Formats: sequence, C-alpha cells, structure tokens
Amino acid sequence: MRTIIEPFRIKSVEPLHHTTPEERERYLQQAGYNLFLIEARHILIDLLTDSGTGAMSTGQWAALMRGDESYAGSESFFRLQKTVRDLTGLRHVIPTHQGRAAERILFTVLCKPGCVVPSNTHFDTTRANIEFTGARAVDLPIPEAADTQARLDFKGNMDVAALQSLLASEAAANVPLVMLTITNNSGGGQPVSMANIEAVKRVCSRHGVPLYLDACRFAENAWFIRLREPGYADWTPKQIAQKMFSFADGCTFSAKKDAIANIGGFLCSNDERLAQQETNLLILTEGFPTYGGLAGRDLDAIAVGLEEVLDPDYLHYRIVSTGYLGRHIADCGVPIVEPPGGHAIYIDAERMLPHIPKHRFPAQALAVELYRHAGIRSVEIGSVMFGEAARHELLRLAIPRRVYTQSHIDYVVEAILEVNARKQAIRGMEIVDAPPFLRHFSARFRQL
Repeated sequence: MRTIIEPFRIKSVEPLHHTTPEERERYLQQAGYNLFLIEARHILIDLLTDSGTGAMSTGQWAALMRGDESYAGSESFFRLQKTVRDLTGLRHVIPTHQGRAAERILFTVLCKPGCVVPSNTHFDTTRANIEFTGARAVDLPIPEAADTQARLDFKGNMDVAALQSLLASEAAANVPLVMLTITNNSGGGQPVSMANIEAVKRVCSRHGVPLYLDACRFAENAWFIRLREPGYADWTPKQIAQKMFSFADGCTFSAKKDAIANIGGFLCSNDERLAQQETNLLILTEGFPTYGGLAGRDLDAIAVGLEEVLDPDYLHYRIVSTGYLGRHIADCGVPIVEPPGGHAIYIDAERMLPHIPKHRFPAQALAVELYRHAGIRSVEIGSVMFGEAARHELLRLAIPRRVYTQSHIDYVVEAILEVNARKQAIRGMEIVDAPPFLRHFSARFRQL
C-alpha cells in the first residue's frame, strides 16, 4: 500500500498553539530575525533540529523508572556500556551530557595548534570544537556533492583520493584523527557507503591515523546501506551498524539523535591510554565516569533507544516519511538537496532565491519567511552558520523522531509551496550583531 502510517500509536499528546501573522511578525522583530531566539510556545511546527526533540517510547519511559542514580558504579551505566559495546565493538565507553561534550573532550586531548582534522564534512559544533584548539577542520566531500541536484546513492562519501593526498602531504603528528560523519549532516543528510568507510579506513591505516565516526545518525546510515548497497539487502540494520563500527578506532555520539533520547551522548575508543586522558578531563568538566553529567535514568533511556532505533519497521517509516516531504516539494519546483536524506530535507535556497546574493543570507531569509507565513521553524545551513567555509546556502527542515504525523508534514508541504509561489518578494538579511563562535545560535539580523 502507498499510504505511510506511523509504526506506533499515540499514547500522550502535547498541545500546539496557533499564532496570527501579526504575532509572528512581532516575535521575529523581538528575536532579531533569529529563529533560535523565538520561544518554543510561539512555534507551530518545529523543524529546527532533530536533536533531543524526539518522542520516547513506553519502553524508554519504563527504563527511566529503573534508573540507578548512584554517583559511582551506577547499574544504569553498566547497562548502557553493555549495549554500546555490543553495537560498536569499542572497549572504552565514556558517557557525556551530549555529543558536543564528547567532541570537546576528544579534540582537547588530541588536537593542538597546527593540527589538521579531515572529514567528509564537519558539522557546526564539530568544526567549532576543533578550531577552538587552534587546529584546522578540513572538509573532503566527494566532488559530486557540490551539485545539490545530482542524485547519487551515497552522496555523503568522503573523497578518498583527496584524503590520501592530504595525509601524504602532512606529517603524521599533524593529523591526530580522521572524522567520518554518518550520515553527512552538513552535506544534506546524505549517507556514506560501507565501501567508502572501508576505503577511508585503509588509507588511515596506511598512514597510522585513527578513524573516528561521528555516529549520531548511524542507524539511518545503516538503513540506506541496506537499501542501496549491493550485498546488504538481507542484513539486519544492527549487523550493518556493527560492521560500520568495526572499521572505527573510536566514535563520538549524540544520543539526542539515533538513540531517540532527550539528552546524552558518549565518546568511545579502543586506545586505553587515550581513554584514560579523556576520562580525566571528563571528571574535571562533566562528572564521574559512570554518569558523565547525566542522570542514571537518562543512561537507561539511551540504552533502550539504541536498540529501538534499529527496528526495521521504524527505519522504513523514518526514511520513507522524510522522502515524502522531499519529493512533494521537489516535484513542485522547490530545489532540494537530491536525493532526500535521512533525518531532514534541505532546500537549496541559493537556487530557489537567485535574486538574493550569498552575503545577504538567502537561507536565513527563507527561514524567516517560512515562519512568518506558517509558524514553521527551520534552520539555516549556510553562510550564517559556516561563514566563508559554507559550500551551499541550505535551509534544513529537520524532522523530530516519532513526533509529527503525516498531516503535519502535509501542512509543511503546503506552506513551502505557498512561500515558493511568491519567492520573488523575499528580501535578504544582514547581521547586526554576532559572537565570534557559532554565531548562528545568537546572531541578530536586520531585514533589507
């Protein structure tokens, strides 16, 4: 059958609040046209991020009641450790309060001024944590990723030849690790193939450089491999995920994504000496190694979520429903990053709004207009977020897990098409105030 149905029943509901166009205009002005600064109660459909915004299951809520809040030696930690080790095969599991804390610890220990950290594409917090140490974050996506309209099965892959060239030209001590983001968030939520992961690992091994996975959306990546890569159609998502992790020397993970938890993360490694250094920093800034800045109940919810996210029925629904949004707007003339990714749809704002130059932030202008028109919150992935390093001007519509129904998505489709119909009237933006790091979170704008 063609109709998409959610593979769950709704047991608890949260009210949504409609606002008037006049109210939304006032909220925009008060927030300096930055959607991060608008109160959530004034948002109708929130597609700002899929991080920590998912709906937990009855199994996860039950696990909360089992949480062991002991400061040291919590049973909740050992349940999480067992689950993570079984999934990743990595020996040392260090819990953190979220993914960026894992990144900060990893890069603080491994990076120093002059270091280079290559990736298929670094996301915002990853790049910021690398650069904060004085190191340089380098993106090495495949050349085909430059064309947002190109339809490739694994458009999130790393350019292996470019990686080989970089590692050959740098002293080994200057490249402390290679980072591979699965799926490639900044690159449009595009998956990475198993063959590419294996090829990257071979190059890393040849040069004695460890490979780390930014594994926030590992389950979605595994599902794409099952669907698209020859030889994996009969594998379970868990088997595919385990093979992906088998090539890694370590990983960072935000449990707010593919563990479907509202908070949490972890850092994993097979290097005992490195893990000890990371644990020492964890104790200083996050907490004792068996809680890492989290409540025991959160550790248990993450452990359950890591198992639930690999359910084939859930992953089928997740990828198909995201594709439903993408195809409906693309087939009506709205340019998106093709093909639709796993957790979000990315509108190519530069292509949609050619009358707005890059330095006037077309994706931010589109985000503002979509909220003004329909109360939908999205996020700019472009020159506001990445400055001169931005490859594209994208508007991301990130879909929270198990939160919105198909009728909500139909509303989003309708709103985008209505905005597209009068896109020539959308005006550019300029920044009037911004911090030096991660400016997109708190910058304020003026509409031109």
